[in-house]
Amino acid sequence: MAHDYAKRFFVAMLLPTKVDFSLDEDGIRRFTRYFLNSPFASRGGLIVNPEAGEVFYMSGEEKQRAIEIVLEEVDRKLPVFAGVYAPTTSELVESTRDAKDLGVDGIFVIPPGGAMDITYNWDPLRYPDVWLDQIKAQDRSVNLPILTHPIGPPSPKYGIGLPAETAVHICNAVPNIIGWKMTYSYDGYRRIARALRDSRPEVGLMGAAAHFFHENLASSQMDGTVCGAWCYALEPMLAHIEAWESGDLKKANAIWEGGLRQLQEWVYDEWGRLHIRYRLASWLRGLVDNPSMRPPLPSPTQVEVTACLELLHRAGLSVREDLDEQLLRFGWTVPASGM
Repeated sequence: MAHDYAKRFFVAMLLPTKVDFSLDEDGIRRFTRYFLNSPFASRGGLIVNPEAGEVFYMSGEEKQRAIEIVLEEVDRKLPVFAGVYAPTTSELVESTRDAKDLGVDGIFVIPPGGAMDITYNWDPLRYPDVWLDQIKAQDRSVNLPILTHPIGPPSPKYGIGLPAETAVHICNAVPNIIGWKMTYSYDGYRRIARALRDSRPEVGLMGAAAHFFHENLASSQMDGTVCGAWCYALEPMLAHIEAWESGDLKKANAIWEGGLRQLQEWVYDEWGRLHIRYRLASWLRGLVDNPSMRPPLPSPTQVEVTACLELLHRAGLSVREDLDEQLLRFGWTVPASGM
């Protein structure tokens, strides 16, 4: 049976920043309270410093401060996991210990970065230890529940996720892994789900690609989530899942086809724009004050702004009250429709 945490809807939280890209501490508090003060809180969880939260571009001090702020606001009302990334394994282990010392409930592990040998050219099927050795070092240092971010070189069979054999091998080697983030193409998702259900049924299938959630729920292949789409579409996403759980397929279909599907398919249409669009949609809704992520990540385009606004409206999601003023402030034009 899956761990209780693996049945929760974890948000891969964005990082609220000011226009100069320094931490927006008040913004982090407001964003955390948005989740905390919602019906989502009884079923949710927060991941601070994930990829969507710009962990690759944060200093050690910023990472710790972001964790501190979220933990202060949450005050044990829902679980908080910390994404942990560093260029070397020794630094990573130190950062992992720091996160535990601050009081997180678990860690969100991320594959190593840097040299092409362990990134774009890595063969995870033949050399799973490239990441497994790092996870083991983190696990030994803190002994906390683990959620994974299993990104690897793209493949026709799995998309950007790691192969089934690697997933099972890593889960077998690290019993503290309670949930596997499903970072896969649709066919890859099905393969991984079946492999883990057969070999490690206690490891939760954590839905990630929100444009697949309708099908994932229909096939009972989603136990919880690790997903950034909660940052901008919490209300219809929660209603959609609850409709499925209550057996109300008519309602679930109505929500899905009432704009939620179209929004999610647009956000996930280009993997190279995914987190940029998370950020844009959350900013348009008034949940963060800076529409851009830290360079070298690019800012949204006018085309994306216009499309996202239309899709948010179609999904019945509110946008910020000062929309026109803020669009002009950041160099975009107000859509002719007056959205």
